[in-house]
Amino acid sequence: MEQVMANGVYLGSQYAMIALGLTLIFALMNVLNFAHGQMYVIGGFVTYTFYGQWGVPFVLALFMSCITLAIVGALIERYLFAPVIKGSAREESTMLLAAGIAFLLDALILLIFGEKQRGVPKIVDGVFNWDFRLIMPYDRILICVLAILSIVAFIALMQYSKTGRALRALAQDRTAAQLMGVNVDRYSMIGFALGAMLAGLVGGLLVTITGVNLGMGGPTSIKAFMMVMIGGAGVISGAIWGGFILGFMEAFGLAYLSQYGDITYLLIFVSLMIFLAIRPQGLMGKPWG
Repeated sequence: MEQVMANGVYLGSQYAMIALGLTLIFALMNVLNFAHGQMYVIGGFVTYTFYGQWGVPFVLALFMSCITLAIVGALIERYLFAPVIKGSAREESTMLLAAGIAFLLDALILLIFGEKQRGVPKIVDGVFNWDFRLIMPYDRILICVLAILSIVAFIALMQYSKTGRALRALAQDRTAAQLMGVNVDRYSMIGFALGAMLAGLVGGLLVTITGVNLGMGGPTSIKAFMMVMIGGAGVISGAIWGGFILGFMEAFGLAYLSQYGDITYLLIFVSLMIFLAIRPQGLMGKPWG
């Protein structure tokens, strides 16, 4: 049981980070960013390039991944989403645009990095062993701690900084925030850049564990949407809870159901459908309408 709980915390911390970026973008702009998984993949490839190929220290490579994705997110919001949102009142327009961006990023990843699996050297060697009841590589422990610290830092940013207060005001009521003097265009770009940066950060962290390849973008986006729907669309705390719930469900499934084949995700999807049928607004979301 100790091993399953530890795996749940490890998976949940990284999933929560992925969901945070997606739900932040949705809360600010009411945009379902279908390209979120591709941003995660780009973050992994940037860290692979700097750390795995060029020998740059891991922390600096991770920083470059964050900066790269923040710039990509800001450019996408400013030159793609912002004009479409202003020019069209239909939500389908932004959904189609997001899907198109996902395909575009997939093509760029294939063109620049190729389709092969890439990996990097371990950042920490060794394995923690507690009486054979809990066995965890030190690099996974480090990644889990860094992910949790990143979540805490994000919450502190949103709660106590001027930028965080502006983003929260924008998420609560876009029109009222504009009337109160919030630069809506500027903070929409900052929020989108921050959401993309979180995807790049977790991609850079996990490339040391799982590696990275072109095909990881789609499944990552699906998991991110699952977590957002579990927690409640647009709710920051809901995204964190959704990430940890999915992480523990996956850990329990892989520990106790792996002998039955790939049934874990089937049961997760069935459970999600039953849950949404009972509570369609998610765990912490408000009823629609």
